[in-house]
Amino acid sequence: MKFPKTYPLSKIAEILSCNFVGKSDFPVQGMNEIHMVEPGDIVFVDHPKYYDKALASAATVILINKEVECPEGKALLISEDPFSDFNKLARHFQNFQPASSTISPTAKIGKNTIIQPNVFIGENVEIGDNCLIHANVSIGSGTRIGNHVIIHSGTVLGGDAFYYKNRGDHFDKLISTGDISIEDEVEIGALTSIDRGVTGTTRIGKGTKIDNQVQIGHDTQIGERCLIASQVGIAGCVVVEDQVTFWGQVGVISGIRIAKGSTFLAQSGVGKTVPEKGTFLGSPAGAFKQKARELASLSMLPKLIKKLTNE
Repeated sequence: MKFPKTYPLSKIAEILSCNFVGKSDFPVQGMNEIHMVEPGDIVFVDHPKYYDKALASAATVILINKEVECPEGKALLISEDPFSDFNKLARHFQNFQPASSTISPTAKIGKNTIIQPNVFIGENVEIGDNCLIHANVSIGSGTRIGNHVIIHSGTVLGGDAFYYKNRGDHFDKLISTGDISIEDEVEIGALTSIDRGVTGTTRIGKGTKIDNQVQIGHDTQIGERCLIASQVGIAGCVVVEDQVTFWGQVGVISGIRIAKGSTFLAQSGVGKTVPEKGTFLGSPAGAFKQKARELASLSMLPKLIKKLTNE
């Protein structure tokens, strides 16, 4: 999320009531999660395991719960609770505003686009030309939709990220301030949910087709001309390259990358990065031929056991 203007480090520290390390006029342009950071951004870190990753990231301001050596060209915000302070900044720069109408007057809707009854369209939504939005679709604030897009009934675009911190006796929610980009010629089936980014953008690439009852998590990047069948679940911060196919009920873990042109057969469980194109099966997913041999071998076990016990 980018701020409306560049702020000095001292102003951000004042908002948070915390100390800082660096020049008081050090420029701060926005805030982002670790997967999405750019120079000028704030990133938060609250566990020693991830200190080095945050300090070495593209972010130039690190919101951290320990005084550490500040990398050259960067600045620190020293916080007792970086998670809560990250939320404090989110509320300060993008406070939630209740809707006053079913279709916001700030929404921009293109030529020849059809909006069926009972569609909700939030603040600053942009919808292109020649789209068809079926009844009972919900489109959250800041969503951008290209041309020739079809969205079927009951779909929700822009739900909050599933992102919580375990406090022992309760879970704290990380506030979502990101958005969604749906590119040209995408079709999204009924009752599908696509979450907006925590601070960045969840993207669905041009020409991708998504079936009914699919879940796509925050900040995930789906490439062009992908096919995603019913009941697929893709976690947050996944990068799916172009022309990938997921058949029914495939599950994908967060934070991985999937190579262009890969195919995952039904009910596969994808638990690690897939660096090269292939066809995959099983949970955990593996190369189709190998998994098929393993299944064939398993089917022979009863006969083998019977033969051995009879002997």
